Amino acid sequence: MSVTSTVEENHQKNPSTPPEEKKKRRWVFWDRRWRRLDYVKFSASFTVHSLALLAPFYFTWSALWVTFLFYTIGGLGITVSYHRNLAHRSFKVPKWLEYLLAYCALLAIQGDPIDWVSTHRYHHQFTDSERDPHSPKEGFWFSHLLWIYDSAYLVQKCGRRANVEDLKRQWFYRFLQKTVLFHILGLGFILFYLGGMSFVTWGMGVGAALEVHVTCLINSLCHIWGTRTWKTNDTSRNVWWLSVFSFGESWHNNHHAFESSARQGLEWWQIDISWYIVRFFEIIGLATDVKVPTEAQRRRMAIVR
Repeated sequence: MSVTSTVEENHQKNPSTPPEEKKKRRWVFWDRRWRRLDYVKFSASFTVHSLALLAPFYFTWSALWVTFLFYTIGGLGITVSYHRNLAHRSFKVPKWLEYLLAYCALLAIQGDPIDWVSTHRYHHQFTDSERDPHSPKEGFWFSHLLWIYDSAYLVQKCGRRANVEDLKRQWFYRFLQKTVLFHILGLGFILFYLGGMSFVTWGMGVGAALEVHVTCLINSLCHIWGTRTWKTNDTSRNVWWLSVFSFGESWHNNHHAFESSARQGLEWWQIDISWYIVRFFEIIGLATDVKVPTEAQRRRMAIVR
């Protein structure tokens, strides 16, 4: 029996582990079977971007403020809650605050906490390998956005969402997973009631689209272009100019060097708005067990120039 057939046979027994020979898959819209979840995600993305294109026809100054609020609340929800609190457990807060932050993240239209956190944990487990959910090896646009619309491929590479049992055990996150669409539609109705299509197009259109692409730039651009300060076994980069728009997430080499750190802008001049929020919670006694790298860890990981 050949080595290839043996690998394929083992893959059939354990489909969550891709065969070694499948090095790169050319992602296309038409050369695969679409799942219902793929249609839902693509429809949501198409709707958000369509609303953004309509926004110039409904411009008002109040709608511009809605964009700012939508972008800020949803974006900080993603970075502080989904990423640093839930995915990496870099700090603890009371449950009421944890759930409130997660709900803010849900309104950014980037999926429910279980889905988002599971994907991100797999990204760190398989960074830059063939099993990375948004591997930069498969091209910029795949790592930036296209990976989102192929749930079967994600399962093929990573397996089922068995890495978020801590979230699945909590009723609140199971509830959000099952009802995410209703919350987004409810937000749309509220915005329409308050300001008509102007608020909808600039809030759920421009605001959500900008936040989605800034988040996606962390997956794509921050593994292609930028600077490296730490010895990591991946292509993570720091992109300084993106730090303001991403609330500190673009200090990506810092993050991959110290994954559990609540602080990603490790130098005083590295803007990290998400860290400022966490630090504020710590000062007033709401955040505990806040993790940051020690001096010994920094010396061990530093690149000697």
